[in-house]
Amino acid sequence: MTTALILFAHGARDPEWANPLRRVQAAIRQRAGDKAVELAFLEFMAPTLADCAAGLVAGGASEIVVIPMFIAQGGHLKRDVPEMLDRLRSTHPAVRFSLAGAIGEHETVVQAMAAAALQAAGSEFA
Repeated sequence: MTTALILFAHGARDPEWANPLRRVQAAIRQRAGDKAVELAFLEFMAPTLADCAAGLVAGGASEIVVIPMFIAQGGHLKRDVPEMLDRLRSTHPAVRFSLAGAIGEHETVVQAMAAAALQAAGSEFA
């Protein structure tokens, strides 16, 4: 089974908004060996989740893990994304799609944000 990873982000009108996500993608690719690691967007930017998944399926992926690069689970992750995954499952019935939780809710991310905030606040909070 060939597994691929999609980092799924909201998107923005400013193309530079995605630069930190591209850095995350590059860091994962360094660690993931020959696994496909792609970046897709909900709106404003390309590729969409559907287009990204289609490309991975065409490349031989039989399992796709979608990682929401969101701070927390809100309306998009509760309603929109599950519906999108249902459509992908219908379009690609031979492929197993799974959805992880919002990346910002992982304890390691929470702790990294806390450390970064304290560092940004300066010596008064050290």
